Amino acid sequence: MNKLFFRLLILLMSLSLIGIILVQVYWFDKSFENNEEQFKYHVKQVLGNVADKIQKKEVYTFYETYNRLKDSTGKIPEKSDFLEFGYYQRDSRTNETIIYSNSIISEDYGITPSFFDKKLDSIKQIKNLSSKRKTEIYNDNIDNSSIKQKITPDVKIEKSGQLDLLDKTLFEISYKDIAALKPIQERISNEFLLKLLTDELNEFGVKTPFEYSVYSNGLATKIKSERFVYDRSSTYSIPIFDDNEDTNKYQLLITFPQKKKFLFSELIGICILSIIFTLVIIIAYSSALSQLIKQRQISEIKTDFINNMTHEFKTPIATINLALDAIKNPKVIVDKDKVQRYLQMIRDENKRMHAQVENVLRISKLEKKELEIKKKSNNIHDIIEDAVEHVHLIIEDRGGTITQNLAATRTTVLLNDMHFTNVLVNILDNAIKYSPETPIINVSTENVKEFIFIKIKDNGTGISKAAQKRIFEKFYREHTGDVHNVKGHGLGLAYVKRIIEDHDCEIFVESEKGKGSTFIIKVPLIN
Repeated sequence: MNKLFFRLLILLMSLSLIGIILVQVYWFDKSFENNEEQFKYHVKQVLGNVADKIQKKEVYTFYETYNRLKDSTGKIPEKSDFLEFGYYQRDSRTNETIIYSNSIISEDYGITPSFFDKKLDSIKQIKNLSSKRKTEIYNDNIDNSSIKQKITPDVKIEKSGQLDLLDKTLFEISYKDIAALKPIQERISNEFLLKLLTDELNEFGVKTPFEYSVYSNGLATKIKSERFVYDRSSTYSIPIFDDNEDTNKYQLLITFPQKKKFLFSELIGICILSIIFTLVIIIAYSSALSQLIKQRQISEIKTDFINNMTHEFKTPIATINLALDAIKNPKVIVDKDKVQRYLQMIRDENKRMHAQVENVLRISKLEKKELEIKKKSNNIHDIIEDAVEHVHLIIEDRGGTITQNLAATRTTVLLNDMHFTNVLVNILDNAIKYSPETPIINVSTENVKEFIFIKIKDNGTGISKAAQKRIFEKFYREHTGDVHNVKGHGLGLAYVKRIIEDHDCEIFVESEKGKGSTFIIKVPLIN
């Protein structure tokens, strides 16, 4: 149940983290799309304003020329009625009659072609339109015959003046026909178009490099920037210079080479914050997951340690109890040899429990730096032989053998003989315990430069690759569940590692599951 809960917790945490990352990616993608839409909207507004200002600028230029020419002719215009119409209304309740009349007069000015353009030979005259408007109100009942008799009206209002609206319409029609005959470079300049685009883009906050070009019927003209290259994704266009038939052959195109960079730059601040917070969440998740896995492993190690320690103590306690019960037996208590044998048994089992407690205390002292290690010059071969002697009876009891190939010629090292002997005894003891068949152990030495290498090889069960990374951790034993066929508490190799490090030595393990193990200790020599 605990394992199921643990896996479910990891799954939920992983899904939550993936969900957060996906939400961040979705948010960024949507924000980028929104920025692109806003960018497109602003560019379209800019192009619309530019196209309008280009048209108005051309109209204004022509209109100024038109007025100058009109004022400079000095000729009396020829007048002719262009249009005359009237309006008649009679109110029977008040006997009031209203008559309105309007005459539109066209004034023609003769102009030589050279005023506009030598190429435009068809331009001979310009026109100006004016009107005369009259409103008459009669209070008495009158008819058409009375009007013809020129009866004086009760109220008479007369107005006259130029018809700006008609003037403007007539002028616009004329100017569009004239302008359509000119080449594009005479209608607009690169400098004016560049300034107009720059000002409009800055006003709308589109502050990124751009290139522009004017196309005529799909072909590039001379009005363009040097580096203009058409790119479908970042180029926008609008028609300019429409004619009297509402058609146009010119298109203004603008492209932004660094469009994506500009759009991304607007999101960079919030994007960096988002990435930072996401990284914090990932780090926190990784840390929490690591701690969970570590705690689970520690829990398993602790359970194994308690189970193994229980087994380690149960046997000596049971042996002591049996020995005490035997001594109480009246037949045994009178037999001094049997009493001595049982007392020796009690003493040995007591030493065994004491040794296990000492191992735990020794590790604790090593971690607190309270264990005093005094070093002196020693012959490493003597230490090895002493360690082999310690386990001689154990391996003999198993029917095994220990062979020694001590080939090193330089053997003087600086170490604590007691602790280093314990190191070798621990490794040899493990070699015996983890050999399911008859243990065969080989101890060898050799010199490599300024070091002596001690190799202890066995024919045991071997150590898996995963376990090799952790065998020197305190309380760690390769997990075997509830099987306790090998006694131990996971402290021996932890003690070995600490003593080796305190002697400025190194220890390695070479092993393959089912093919035995080789422990290698690298010890520096002294002169």
